Formats: sequence, structure tokens, C-alpha cells
Amino acid sequence: MKTTFMANSQNVERKWYIVDAEGQTVGRLAAEIAKVLRGKHKPTFTPHVDTGDFVIIVNAEKVNFSGKKLVHKTYFRHSGYPGGTTFTSAGQMLEKQPAKVLESAIRGMLPKNRLGAQMYKKLSVYVGSEHPHAAQKPEVLEFNIR
Repeated sequence: MKTTFMANSQNVERKWYIVDAEGQTVGRLAAEIAKVLRGKHKPTFTPHVDTGDFVIIVNAEKVNFSGKKLVHKTYFRHSGYPGGTTFTSAGQMLEKQPAKVLESAIRGMLPKNRLGAQMYKKLSVYVGSEHPHAAQKPEVLEFNIR
């Protein structure tokens, strides 16, 4: 009788990928990167094990939003104190903290538990085209999205 293969931490092989975010739409790019971080692109995907790969994103400041999201989309923060809410538009966030835009979009597409937090740690987002992960020899990952 054949049994279904279940991956575990000992037999997961991780690769490093680099993605150029220039000219990409935020949500579509985030969905594809979340799949890679989760490991759904591999035939050995197992839902309860982190089988994903490492992803480096460069040129985070050059992403696009569709429609009028630059003006209408808001990011919410709370300081923990009464009345401590802060709302920031997507345009302001893209100017001040461009890496946070992609990080929050990708984090929202990962599981909301310890496994999701473990997957999120394999993501690195950089403003500009320079990154300190050259020693890992990342492969270029391209998506056919518009």
C-alpha cells in the first residue's frame, strides 16, 4: 500500500529567489510571493509544514497600485493608548516606508499563526536594487502578471 508523502523539517530543501518589483502591481505580486513563501509551488507542499523558499524583493519603491488606491487605500496603526489610532494613505506610505507596503500585503496573505510567522521571516524587502544576500546566489523569479 502506498502512503501519501508528508514533508517535515528534515527533508525540506530551500532555495533563494530574487524578485524585481519595478512596475508590478502590489496585490498581484504579493499573491505570487506568498505562494512561494508558503511552498505551494512545490510538489512536496504540506499544509502543516513550512516548505517555502526564501524571497528577496528589490526596487520596492517602484510598485504600482491599480485604480485610485494611492489616495483611497489606508493603512491602520494603533499605539495602544486611547485615541492612538493613525491612518496613513497608500501614497504617503509609499513615499515614507515603501518596503512596508509590500510587507503588509504579503503578511496578510500568509496564515495567521506561528507557521505564518515562520514563513514571513523568509521574506526580505529592500528599497533600491542593492541587497546583502549575494552569497546565497539567489535565482531570478519572474511572474507573468500585469
